[in-house]
Amino acid sequence: MAIVNDNPKRGFATSSLATAFAAAFTALALTAGVAKADDDKAVTFSAVYTADVIGPVQGGAAHAGRFLDNTDLIADVDLEKLIGWKGATLHGYLLNNSGGIPNDVAGTLQGVDNIEVAMPRAKLYELWLQQSVDGDRGSVLVGLYNLNSEFYANESAGLLLAPPFGIGSELAATGPNGPSIFPSTSLAVRLAWKAKSGAYARAAILNAHAGVPGDPGGTRFTLDDGALVIGEAGIEGDSHLAIGAWRYTRKQDDILDVDIHGDPLKQTAQGVYVLGEHRLAGDPSGDGPQWKGFFRIGFSDAKTSPFSGGWQAGVQRAPAFASRPDSAFSIGVDQAWLSSRQRDLTALGGDTPSRDETGLEITYSDKIMPHVTVQPDFQVIGHPGGLKDARTAVVLGLRVKIDLNP
Repeated sequence: MAIVNDNPKRGFATSSLATAFAAAFTALALTAGVAKADDDKAVTFSAVYTADVIGPVQGGAAHAGRFLDNTDLIADVDLEKLIGWKGATLHGYLLNNSGGIPNDVAGTLQGVDNIEVAMPRAKLYELWLQQSVDGDRGSVLVGLYNLNSEFYANESAGLLLAPPFGIGSELAATGPNGPSIFPSTSLAVRLAWKAKSGAYARAAILNAHAGVPGDPGGTRFTLDDGALVIGEAGIEGDSHLAIGAWRYTRKQDDILDVDIHGDPLKQTAQGVYVLGEHRLAGDPSGDGPQWKGFFRIGFSDAKTSPFSGGWQAGVQRAPAFASRPDSAFSIGVDQAWLSSRQRDLTALGGDTPSRDETGLEITYSDKIMPHVTVQPDFQVIGHPGGLKDARTAVVLGLRVKIDLNP
C-alpha cells in the first residue's frame, strides 16, 4: 500500500479568525491557570495530536494509503473556582485537520476514518457555557455544541475508527451542511436532567446549518434553515439503555424526487434510535480487564438521506492485557440500510444497487511510551458505495496519538 498525497493543496490550512480565537482562548486559559495556581483545577487544558495512515489493500479505486491528521486543543474553566460563579463551566475546543481523503480511494458511503474532513482547516469547534441547576441534577448549556458528545453515542464504541460507530449514518447524512457534529458544530441550547437512580433525559435545539468560525461563512446566528430538535431519555449505571428521536423544523430537500420545475421536493427529515451498553465481564469495581458490549439501531424518514437506517454492535476489552494497563481491544460490526431513493439514484447512474453497506472493524490500542499511543486498525466493507457488484474492500490503518500535555 503506497502512501501518497493526491492533492498537495490539502495541507495545514488556517483561518485568521480561527487563529485569533485560538490565541485568545489559549491566553485566557493559561492566564487563569497562573492566577489560580493554588486553586485546585480551576482550569484544565489538554492538547492531543492524532495522525493516521489508512487505505485499502483490496477493493477500492486503488491500493494506496492516505495520511491525515487532527489536532485538539481543549480548555475547561470551572467558573466557580475561578471567579465564584457557582455551578458554571466554560468549555472551549480548537480543532485543526489536514491531509488526504482516504474514502476517495476506499469508495464507501459511510467513510473509513473518523478524522477525515472534506475541507481541512483550523476552526473554533466548540465554545459553550454550562450552568448547573438543582445541585448537579440538571444543567443548561448554550453555545457551539457537538450533539454527538451526549446524544446517540456509545462510550464503549469510542475506540473504533469507522465513522458509523460515532453516530448513526442516517442522522449524520442530514442537514444542509450536516448536523452539529464533527467537524462543524452549530449554536445550540441543551437541557439535561439526571436522577440519583441513573435515569436521565436530555433535549437540545440546534441551528440546522452547521458552521463555526473558521468555516466559510462562519457561524450562522439566524435560523434560515430551521432547527434540529433532538431528545434522548434512558438510564445509566452498569448498563446503559436509551431511546432518542430527532426532527428538523424546516423541511429538507428530497434526495430524488423533484417538482415540475426540477427543484427538489421538500420532505420532513426525522428519525428515532435505540442504544445500549452493558458490562459483560470483569470486576464490578473496575479493577482489571473489563469486557463491555454495545448495540445501536436507528431509523430515518428515508427521503432526505441516503440511509433509511442501520445498526452497529460490538465489544471492547480494556485493558486488553492486565500487564498493559493502557491497552484496549475492540471489535465492531455495522450495517447501513440504503433507502429506496438512494438505490434508484444508483440505478439511474448505470450501477446495480445493494440494499446495504456492511462493515467489520478490529482494532487494538496501546501506549508505547509516556505520551505516545499506537493503534493498528483492520476493516472489511461489503458492498462499498452501496454497489451490489463492488469488490469487498479491505482497509488497513495505523493511528498514532501524541498527548501534548506536560
